[in-house]
Amino acid sequence: MAIRSRNKVSANFNMSSMTDIVFLLLIFFMLTSTLVSPNALKLLLPSSSSKTLAKQTVSLSITKELDYYINEDQVQFEFIEPMLLKKLSGDVDGSIILHVDKTIAIEEAVKVMDIANRNKFKLVLATNPN
Repeated sequence: MAIRSRNKVSANFNMSSMTDIVFLLLIFFMLTSTLVSPNALKLLLPSSSSKTLAKQTVSLSITKELDYYINEDQVQFEFIEPMLLKKLSGDVDGSIILHVDKTIAIEEAVKVMDIANRNKFKLVLATNPN
């Protein structure tokens, strides 16, 4: 008499639960990556409806108190050009994202634009979306 067990072990592996976890992780990382702010300074930027697709390598910010920041480091105006040359020395596609408070006179932004033009840097003026 042959004894057979009623419980058969299936050799197939069900991937549906694994794909659910992967999709949940993907959604989680997509949502959290949009919440990360690269600019930690609080500035009132002018509004614009255009968008640019520049690779951000250096963020230069001018606050309403005329304080200059390269990324998050405060810099005197005289040292902006040497710092930018140091940070963008080996990067061919690098660009500068200029964040200027909208209460600042345009001549302060033009000074930074002149530095970028002299050294052939790509410069993008950051704005808030409408």
